Amino acid sequence: MPIADRYDVVVVGGGLAGLAAANSAAQLGLRVVVLEAGSDERYLCNSRYTLGFLHVALNATTSAAEQLRKAVETATDGDVRPDLVNAFAGNVGRAVAWLGELGVRYIKGGPLPWMNRLLAPPALRRPGLHWEGRAGDVMLRKLGQRLKDAGGELKLGTRARQLAMDNGRCVGVEAVSNGQTVRFSAGAVVLADGGFQANADYVRKYISPRPEKLCIRNAATGVGDGLTMAEAVGARLSGLNRFYGHIQCYEALSNDKLWPYPILDLLATAAIVVDRHGKRFADEGLGGVYMTNAIAALDEPDTAVVIFDDAIWNGTGREYILPPNPNAVEAGATLISHPDLGSLAQALGLPATELQASVDAYNDFVQNCAAIAPPRSNRAAKPQPIVKPPFHALRVCAGITYTMGGVAIDGGARVLDLSDRPIPGLYAAGSTTGGLEGGGPAGYAGGLSKALTLGLLAGESAAKEIDALKS
Repeated sequence: MPIADRYDVVVVGGGLAGLAAANSAAQLGLRVVVLEAGSDERYLCNSRYTLGFLHVALNATTSAAEQLRKAVETATDGDVRPDLVNAFAGNVGRAVAWLGELGVRYIKGGPLPWMNRLLAPPALRRPGLHWEGRAGDVMLRKLGQRLKDAGGELKLGTRARQLAMDNGRCVGVEAVSNGQTVRFSAGAVVLADGGFQANADYVRKYISPRPEKLCIRNAATGVGDGLTMAEAVGARLSGLNRFYGHIQCYEALSNDKLWPYPILDLLATAAIVVDRHGKRFADEGLGGVYMTNAIAALDEPDTAVVIFDDAIWNGTGREYILPPNPNAVEAGATLISHPDLGSLAQALGLPATELQASVDAYNDFVQNCAAIAPPRSNRAAKPQPIVKPPFHALRVCAGITYTMGGVAIDGGARVLDLSDRPIPGLYAAGSTTGGLEGGGPAGYAGGLSKALTLGLLAGESAAKEIDALKS
């Protein structure tokens, strides 16, 4: 097997997490190479597609560390690794400032405090994908150039397939490049190739019985290679059953103009979502990301329907980034409207009696505080009654952006084994990792912020370990 030059650090994956780790290590004087499976100069990955907000659980990254820690713990119901959330909260502000020092620009992206860091130039706010020359695309090109300027390398068309181990220490990576298997020897390896959202077998195993009925709301490049390689050398996995995504119009399964935006999260959390039997099946009040997970877990994930009235459609339906009213309809979604619930149910092919009962129980809960099952909270949004005709419906599906679980790491981004001990020489960052997001509510910490901060920490931790080995 051909052996490439020896490096101090090999990074697997050229997204934000990988390039942050690589630039961090290169700044500390290490020889670094990034292995990226994509062969095009503008290889696809989720961070190239991003809208570009950096936040922590919808809090500004400039907030105090204690506030950010509590925000993540609240979002996940405390289902996070303590040292990891402390490291994330304590370093995200520094990481965002560091990214700016590398030449990445921000603008204020909206009126809310968490919108104060948006990648510039911003992505176009219209249906469909418009990433070229904007937001994440500009950021990745800037980071790639900074890495090269610092003496690092970015090898395209190179897919890592196996970790090289020596007496329990990770000492490199075996990869396929131009059809040939090559070994990259290193003092440390950072896994940062994204989640497993585009791996149908993994998604079926951990998230949804019907992955083919999910909207692939991502770059379709995250296939879980890092997770597979880490597990093969004894790494522990964490929180694989949750993902970040949004509720999309059903037509997004075949119409690219309907993803990544508009999303239907606010409609769903203001009203109700029913299954193919006309029944509610989850707590809409826990938010759009939670409901997206709940829809994905249905036996037929493409049969869910959002039910709402005219007041919600012309109120909440016109709110947030690229709202569904009118953008979803203009982009090709079908809004089903009828003067009464019976005819609406008939048009949807739902049992009219069940749908009427679901709406009646919900309205009784909203107006009279009656008991309701499944329970309905107001954690993410206040429930609104469904009483004003005409009554509306949108068929929906679950749009999966990235998986929240993955390789278990500690606060230094060190990969942990089944006994919760660090595997020497092995690190991970970004959505390759678990332990910072998810839990029962599918709590979202902020994908870009997580990738950036854990990438920075992984590069710094790898440099410390390599320095210790040399001394």
